[in-house]
Amino acid sequence: MNHRSRAIFGMPLVVAAALSLAMAANAQQQPAAGSPSAAAPKAKAKAKPKSPAAAPETAAAAPAAPPAVGGVQPTLLGMYGDWGAYTAVPGGKKICFALAKPASSQTVPANRPRDPAYLFVSSRPAEKVRDEVSIIIGYGFKPNSDAEIQLAGASYAMYTQNDGAWVKNAAEESRLVDAMRKGSDVTVKGTSAKGTSTTDMFSLKGLAQALDKIGEECR
Repeated sequence: MNHRSRAIFGMPLVVAAALSLAMAANAQQQPAAGSPSAAAPKAKAKAKPKSPAAAPETAAAAPAAPPAVGGVQPTLLGMYGDWGAYTAVPGGKKICFALAKPASSQTVPANRPRDPAYLFVSSRPAEKVRDEVSIIIGYGFKPNSDAEIQLAGASYAMYTQNDGAWVKNAAEESRLVDAMRKGSDVTVKGTSAKGTSTTDMFSLKGLAQALDKIGEECR
């Protein structure tokens, strides 16, 4: 599946799930008008005082249930460690996804406000998409910039669109997901349109079980 198709099909699911924890009221880093973040407040995290160094912040462990996707309320299949597994059937097309929030986050400059960030692994059988890794970062990415996901000494470039990111080389995705199943944590780095650098660490505890569950549900 090419980048354009992945963005078109992946964005609605990711955005719908992230909308569940709207916290964007006073964020200084607001995405451009017309982006999913501008249309409705989304799930993402943080805002605080001043300090020249990046200060880590710890997020709540378990993600909240997402709202309706295409008018259909997703069903929680189960919570597995730090990951939730969900399914929904908007427009008659079944989708399944595993969802987690960062265990810790840093910004440079420190404590820059942003909405909560989320890491997703999604499957959409109707589009023949399985285990697609994507991010909602909590701000509008710097235009034409790449994000990066790091795991076990390897890094994977992610192309960005508004506040979402997807693995740039789809051929690497299965290797990444396999490493995520076996790993303890994964780090995502990106840069906002205002120049803020972010580093989010996600625990991988429970991901393998969550993926097995959505794999059973979305064959």
